[in-house]
Parts: sequence; structure tokens; C-alpha cells
Amino acid sequence: MNLFIQQNIVIHTLKIEAISNSSVLQIGSAGIIKPVSQLFNTGGFTEPAPALGGSTIPFIPLSEPRL
Repeated sequence: MNLFIQQNIVIHTLKIEAISNSSVLQIGSAGIIKPVSQLFNTGGFTEPAPALGGSTIPFIPLSEPRL
């Protein structure tokens, strides 16, 4: 069976609250979504990163979200 779908999608605003490595954002129809996971060591690191100090202050100050 062949199924043909024609779509016209207009997005004026797209707000994404959070996204992770395993997230999938789909707009419209997809025949098959194949999961892919790729991990690259582009820095050539051979040891784990050092542990963070006891500080709870973020490295980059974040502003309050606007509603």
C-alpha cells in the first residue's frame, strides 16, 4: 500500500522547554524514524573530567524566564 501525504506547515513560534540527547522533535509526518546515537571524543581526552567544586553558583548567570 502506498500512502502519499502532502502537508503545508507554518510555524510562527516554537518554544522548546528542554531537550536531551535522546529527544526527538518531529514536525509533520515521517515514514521511519531511525534512532542514532553518536559520541565523539574530539578533544582526544584520555581521563575523566575533574570533579566540580562545592559551589552551587552557575558558571554563566542566567536571567529569569519571561512569561
